Amino acid sequence: MNLLNLIQRSSVPEPWSEGDKIPWDEPDFSHRMLRVHLSQDHDWASRRVSKIDAQIAWITQNLLPQPSKILDLGCGPGLYCTRLASQGHTCTGIDFSPASIAYAREQSSPRCTYHQADVRQADFGSGYDMVMFIFGEFNVFRPEDGARILRKAAAALHPGGHLLLEVSTFEAVRRQSLPSTSWYSTPNGLFSERPHLCLEERFWHPERHVTTERYLIIDAQTSEVTRYAASTQAYSQDDYRALLESCGFQEVIFWEHFGAEALTPESGLQAITAALR
Repeated sequence: MNLLNLIQRSSVPEPWSEGDKIPWDEPDFSHRMLRVHLSQDHDWASRRVSKIDAQIAWITQNLLPQPSKILDLGCGPGLYCTRLASQGHTCTGIDFSPASIAYAREQSSPRCTYHQADVRQADFGSGYDMVMFIFGEFNVFRPEDGARILRKAAAALHPGGHLLLEVSTFEAVRRQSLPSTSWYSTPNGLFSERPHLCLEERFWHPERHVTTERYLIIDAQTSEVTRYAASTQAYSQDDYRALLESCGFQEVIFWEHFGAEALTPESGLQAITAALR
């Protein structure tokens, strides 16, 4: 894109029309994102280690009373798999990011296996005691893709196995559309190692309950414009329950805590567990 394309851009993009997701699989982007995952200064891409450790303790206490076979969808750099494996569990992680998967493999134990793949198309395998998909990643998928992922998760579990799903609340997705526009300049950042200007636009689609975020990155030296976009689907608790039950799950529980974190409307996330019928 160039500056004229920017000026002539669609005023309100349709959800997912400008890209299904920010391209986590692009090599340079994935290396920059890995730095965000591993930072202990914030909880943007992954939680800090102290919070992960508390959640591992919660998972072990509530869902894994004995050594188990676990599938971690969107595993990132393997921060959960590595810790679960150290407790005697066997873990498989799937993630779209080549840098994250490479890092996970470098840290790996014999009890961990990692695959770089899109969870929408990946073969999950079978015979798992638990499938986990956490930190709100489920909401970035179109509803039909989200349902397909849940059906594949159900097929991957043995009878009585559990799903651990951490999702964004309806209110949190709605809040993502605010403010509607903003911008910043930086010498480098997540979207580019070069000096650039980032223009952000955010849109709420009330009829579809979707927030779309558009990022326009203007290179300071060339004036070249690169566009990224991400859409996030909002669901109510009733929506989540109905969706999980339609995909073969029962005993759907909404938890007030996940590890040491209290899950409130302000926190923006909700932990859900469900058992395979």
